[in-house]
Amino acid sequence: MSDSDSKSSPVPVAKRSLANIAGIVAIATLISKFFGLFRQLAIAATFGVGPAANAYAYAYVVPGFLLILLGGINGPFHSAMVSALAKRDKQDTAPLVETMTTLVGAALLIVTLVLVAIAPVIIDLVGPGLADIEKAIAIQQLRIMAPIALLAGLIGIGFGTLNAADLYWLPSISPIFSSAALLVAIGIFAVAMGDTNVTSPNYVMIGGAVLAWGTVAGAVLQWLAQVVAQWRSGLGTLRLRFNWNQPGVRDVLKVMAPATFSSGTLQINVYTDLFFASAIQGAGAALSYANLLVQMPLGIISNMILVPLLPVFSRLAAPEHRDELKARIRQGMILTALTMLPLGALFIVLALPIVRTVYERGAFSSDASALVESILVAYGIGMFVYLGRDVLVRVFYGLGDGATPFRVSVVNIVVNAVLDYLLVQQFGAAGIVYATAGVNLVSMVALLWFLDRKINGLPWRAWSWPILLLTGASAIAGLAAWGTRLGLENWLGTEGLLVHLAQLGGAGFVGLSLFGAIATQLRLPEVDLFTQRIRQKLRR
Repeated sequence: MSDSDSKSSPVPVAKRSLANIAGIVAIATLISKFFGLFRQLAIAATFGVGPAANAYAYAYVVPGFLLILLGGINGPFHSAMVSALAKRDKQDTAPLVETMTTLVGAALLIVTLVLVAIAPVIIDLVGPGLADIEKAIAIQQLRIMAPIALLAGLIGIGFGTLNAADLYWLPSISPIFSSAALLVAIGIFAVAMGDTNVTSPNYVMIGGAVLAWGTVAGAVLQWLAQVVAQWRSGLGTLRLRFNWNQPGVRDVLKVMAPATFSSGTLQINVYTDLFFASAIQGAGAALSYANLLVQMPLGIISNMILVPLLPVFSRLAAPEHRDELKARIRQGMILTALTMLPLGALFIVLALPIVRTVYERGAFSSDASALVESILVAYGIGMFVYLGRDVLVRVFYGLGDGATPFRVSVVNIVVNAVLDYLLVQQFGAAGIVYATAGVNLVSMVALLWFLDRKINGLPWRAWSWPILLLTGASAIAGLAAWGTRLGLENWLGTEGLLVHLAQLGGAGFVGLSLFGAIATQLRLPEVDLFTQRIRQKLRR
């Protein structure tokens, strides 16, 4: 990414360059993602796709939605706080943060109590096809994890506050605390249970509770780490403030309210997905395992692109900065294509060795690998539109417009339900992910159309041609990786961890090398800048 902002207009300049921010976020996110992978590996090895893990996938729907979307980087609370605070002086930060913490905390405390009360109803809605023991475990887990609703909002405010103050390391790495707490809980459980039969009711019930309590403990630790950082930086304490009429609160709510409702529509889509998945044995757990594999690279790259660009979009919101804003939007979209398209191609052709390398041990069987593989292929197909949609949503947030993404999300509830109904019948559990990709494609096209009208036209041809070229290069790279994988299978066979690693290493290297060779010949500014950054890092 470019290190400079517009030199011809008085655009506020960030203290750090975009490339520097992206580097910090990438390293921190990579570390936290590895901890997340270890957490999921521990769950897979201990519970497989059995009742405890499958129930957890359904019980975690609401708490996970709140923690990831409301409490996560690039979520609505984070985006709203960055959008408002990036335009204000630091001395105005603490009162606004404390006021928003009070307001959000009060609202989400009520949500927490409601979740405890209606846990059985929620589980019946999202998992009508669950077995009786899975329903009982899921209800227990949801009640234990209900306080995550409150913690999620506080974490999201903390993320936005620290990022707006040019602090990126702790917010990006803080998910480590969540993963570490759950890893410790699973480890203690495994030692305590010893040789107990993993299918016994006692093992399953206690294991389900351990998963829930470990998740709550992780959320508490993540929030506490942020609170300490905020106090030390003078960005607000836990003081209660009720001055809800100050202008800053209105600015935050202008983005936060519609963005939260928009995220709520995404949750309705998740409910719809799980409704169709509940009739497929093990689908809930399989979707969770496949999602983690995708989120490893996707989470790192999305944070590298979205975190530094959101404050820039906010600073370029004025009409006189339209040309610079369009240049930054193009930068975000081309970087999305440059990263997501080749990675998606590799996920499609290397799905099975990826799943077998990461998960196939302990309670995780070859049948489970086949199920997760089909889902991972579907995720690979939709990676570009997933992140492309997110880039465009952040443009609207930067412009102070949370209503347009919300309206698009409402329409997509119907689109998602129709696609789920049609595609699950055809593709099973993978059809759910295909439906999500379709929804994201519709969202991206709609947001581009609205953005074209909002900022007086977009250079469609100048943007679409590079993306088409990168799509073709990714397809060629994917075919090369697939051919390499087949050759290695014929030579080395298909069994064994070292064989799987050889397939991934060899095919991945061939695919990415070929894509890089083609991409560098396209003479795109974003590609040239990307390769320049890599060379600079290698020379150090």
